[in-house]
Amino acid sequence: MKEEIKKTIEVLRAGGVILYPTDTVWGLGCDATNENAVKRIFEIKRRGDAKAMLVLIDNPAKLQSYVEEVPDIAWDLIEFTEKPLTIIYPQAKNLASNLIGKDKTIGIRVTKEAFSKQLCAQFRNPIVSTSANISGNVTPSNFSQISDEIKSAVDYVVNFRQEDRSNPTPSSIIKLGKGNLFQLIRE
Repeated sequence: MKEEIKKTIEVLRAGGVILYPTDTVWGLGCDATNENAVKRIFEIKRRGDAKAMLVLIDNPAKLQSYVEEVPDIAWDLIEFTEKPLTIIYPQAKNLASNLIGKDKTIGIRVTKEAFSKQLCAQFRNPIVSTSANISGNVTPSNFSQISDEIKSAVDYVVNFRQEDRSNPTPSSIIKLGKGNLFQLIRE
């Protein structure tokens, strides 16, 4: 795994797009602070840039680097959730502008999966994570279901967990607002 993380980080630092295993489904990823790399993911997915993508981080302490204020309820949600949880926060900052929603929000998930957690920790920047499919197509559950078109469009395909045939599901999504208000987007 160490060697794969090293190779993947080289690609991310060069502004490349990766195909990698996450705590949910396989994802397309890039440096979440690099506008050109984010643009390439939108192009690969053939997705309008008005549709949001989320980012992964390895540690909740890093949230304050990417959102103006972390609502109190977020800390409890992160600590006590058993399933991967993406939280949409208001007032995003320090990320590629084309990644931040028109309403200034950003979806962030603290990953607990070994590969993506180590990747985020060693890369030291948040990493975009969006399903590895053309927009509108079915989300592949595992590596074997990812189209050749997607595999050939990225700069690097991570050689880790490719044989895993489990069928993970996308994360739950909760949108937080001021005053600890929240909205369940996807269970």
